[in-house]
Amino acid sequence: MTTAAGPTLARTRAELDAALAAPVVARRERHARAVVMTMGALHAGHLSLVRHARTLADRVVVTIFVNPLQFGAGEDLSRYPRDLEGDLALLTGEGLLGPADVVFAPTPEVVYPDGDPWVRVSAGALGETLEGAVRPGHFDGVLTVVLKLLHLTRPDVALFGRKDAQQLAAVRRMVRDLDVPVEVVGVPLVRDADGLALSSRNAYLTADERARALALPRALRAGEQAAAGGAAAGEVLAATRDVLTDAGLDAVDYVVLVDPDDFTPVADDRAGEAVLALAARVGTTRLIDNTAVVLGRTGGGA
Repeated sequence: MTTAAGPTLARTRAELDAALAAPVVARRERHARAVVMTMGALHAGHLSLVRHARTLADRVVVTIFVNPLQFGAGEDLSRYPRDLEGDLALLTGEGLLGPADVVFAPTPEVVYPDGDPWVRVSAGALGETLEGAVRPGHFDGVLTVVLKLLHLTRPDVALFGRKDAQQLAAVRRMVRDLDVPVEVVGVPLVRDADGLALSSRNAYLTADERARALALPRALRAGEQAAAGGAAAGEVLAATRDVLTDAGLDAVDYVVLVDPDDFTPVADDRAGEAVLALAARVGTTRLIDNTAVVLGRTGGGA
C-alpha cells in the first residue's frame, strides 16, 4: 500500500523486495538506505531515530515487528501495545517518511516462516549479565531478529536508541564479530518533559506510578553530579542508589557502572567514560534507564 505522500507499507518479503527495488534519487555524501527497527507503539523517541535516519540516507526503512523470541515466560508479549494505523499516522503526519521510504510490518509467520528458528544468534557473555540475567535468552532473541531484519532490508546504516544501551552494545558486537556490512549508529534517548525516558511500556503506568518512576531520572542525575564532582565509581553508585532508596523503590534489579563497549563493571579507580545504568519495577512495570558519565574528573568537573 502506497499513499501519494507517504511511504510504501510492506507486509511480506516479496512486497519488501519490490519496495526496496524502486528507484530513489540519490544525493552525494549520503547513505543509500537506513533502517530503524521498532516494535511499534511509536513515540517521540522512535521518531527521533527516524529523523536522524532522514539526515543520513536517501531511503529510510522503518520495521514494525513485535518479536516473540525476545519475550520470556511471564512477560508481556500478549499485551504489548500494537497500533499499526497509529504508527503510520505518526510517521506520515510529520512528513518523516516520503514516497521513496518503506514501512515493513510483517507478521511472525513472515519473519519466521518455519516457526521458531532452530539456529539463533547467541549474545554470549553480553547476554548473561544485567538485562540478560534478569531476562534469560532476551538478547539471543533480539540479535536473531536484528540479524534477520538486516538481511531482509539490506541497509547501509542501522540506527538504535541509546536508551537500550546494553542492546546497542550487543548489536555492535554482533555486527563486528559476524562481519555484517552495516554501520551501527546510536541515537541519544529522548525524555518526556518530566524527565522520564520515553518507552512504550510507560503506557502501563498509573498516574501515581509515573510520579514514583521519576525517581529513576533523579537518581541518574545524582550519579551524574557525583561523577562531575570527581567522585569515584563506588561513590557515584551510592549517590544513585540513595535516591532510589529515599523514593521507596524496593524492586530495584540493578544499579551499575559499566564499560560502554562490553557492559562489564568498571573498577573503582576507573577514569574515562562509563554508562550508569539501572532497572527497577514500578508497580507491575519494569523500567530501564541510563546515562553516560565521565569518571576520574578533578576540579569539580572542569
